[in-house]
Amino acid sequence: MTDVPPSRRAARAAEADQQSQLPHSPEQRPASEAEHDPLDHLFAGPEVGAPRDRGESVAAAHPDAAASTRRRRKKRDSTPRRSHRGLIGGLLAFGVFVALVAIAVTIFVEPVRALFAEPEPTDFTGTGTSEVVFTIHQGDGGSTIAENLVADGVIKSYTPFYELLLAENPEPVFQPGAYSLKAEMSAKAALSALLDSESTRLANTFVIPEGTSLTGALPLIADGSGVALADLEAAAADWGSYGLPAEATSLEGFLFPATYDIDPGTSAHDILQTLVNRMYQSLDAAGVPVENRYRTVVFASLVQREARVAEDFPKVARVFQNRLDQGWRLQSDATVAYGTGATDRVTTTDAERNDANNVYNTYQRDGLPPAPISNPGDVAIQAVLQPADGTWLYFVTVNLETGETVYSTTDAEHNAAVAQWQAWMRDHPEYQ
Repeated sequence: MTDVPPSRRAARAAEADQQSQLPHSPEQRPASEAEHDPLDHLFAGPEVGAPRDRGESVAAAHPDAAASTRRRRKKRDSTPRRSHRGLIGGLLAFGVFVALVAIAVTIFVEPVRALFAEPEPTDFTGTGTSEVVFTIHQGDGGSTIAENLVADGVIKSYTPFYELLLAENPEPVFQPGAYSLKAEMSAKAALSALLDSESTRLANTFVIPEGTSLTGALPLIADGSGVALADLEAAAADWGSYGLPAEATSLEGFLFPATYDIDPGTSAHDILQTLVNRMYQSLDAAGVPVENRYRTVVFASLVQREARVAEDFPKVARVFQNRLDQGWRLQSDATVAYGTGATDRVTTTDAERNDANNVYNTYQRDGLPPAPISNPGDVAIQAVLQPADGTWLYFVTVNLETGETVYSTTDAEHNAAVAQWQAWMRDHPEYQ
């Protein structure tokens, strides 16, 4: 082996020592350092025992580079860091703000819009559209006529018509009978038509509304036909001459409600026979066997008096059928009222409901009432034949103005509905 002079050995040793102080190349550094994510400092601090920053090695050999590294690090550390907690808080605050805005819109926008909106008209314009046969009954006053005009769709609201009545001088006198009016007439046009009875009053025409009783129907027939009421009452008393079912004891229930045009000179008996025949026509069209006519009319007359609006008829029929099926008493106020002679109401008192001598008192007696309590129409007849599906055993009309009715299966549900009705009655003392 050739010896290397001492001077050369010293030079090589110094060179090797200098190389050992230079930074590692990327290939020579540990993977954790060479593959370090430059964004890691945004989410976490330095790990304990982690390799020193590359700049520290550079700083040992290059003092100027070390100073530059310190300046960059100081600037970096002085930059605020955004934490996850701050981001979530901001999102929550924004969500609360959006919810508050939505609530404010719901509460305030519609009232403000309504405040500046055009008020809804209270009267129709013009002379109307399709024909409506309107009936003025004996004894009807201006207020009743106004209410009935609204109910029949002739005028839009009560007030314009009634105010015109009050302005008339002298006070108008209305003739009982049927009138040819139009739907959606202005209040002024409707009043003018009623006062021009020679042009609009229909001769030999009368209307029997659904649910009218026998005693209520005869005056309407007299007013429209010109036949004396006494003659009609005498003809009605001969009820056995009209071909009624064997169970019948009067014409009650068999005068079909409709509009009738009667030829001049028609007798009282023939007029009533026309109404009876029309009832049989309706029963036959509905598929009611002859032997079931009487029970169907009795049941339908009850539904006709108790139901308020068309969609309630099948439900009311179901309630009564369910009670009959379970052997329960019907407890119908309409039957009790009819038995007292009151055919214009369905409400009763405690004393009336406790009267066991009233043969129509379905609180005290089982089954259907012994006879019809009104003259039912097609809707009531169909409801009896095809009641709605349901388990209801009770119903209560909780709003006498709209006819809103609540149907219940349990006592608790029924008691809640009764409380609702009682609250409505307290708020509307005019109905008491």
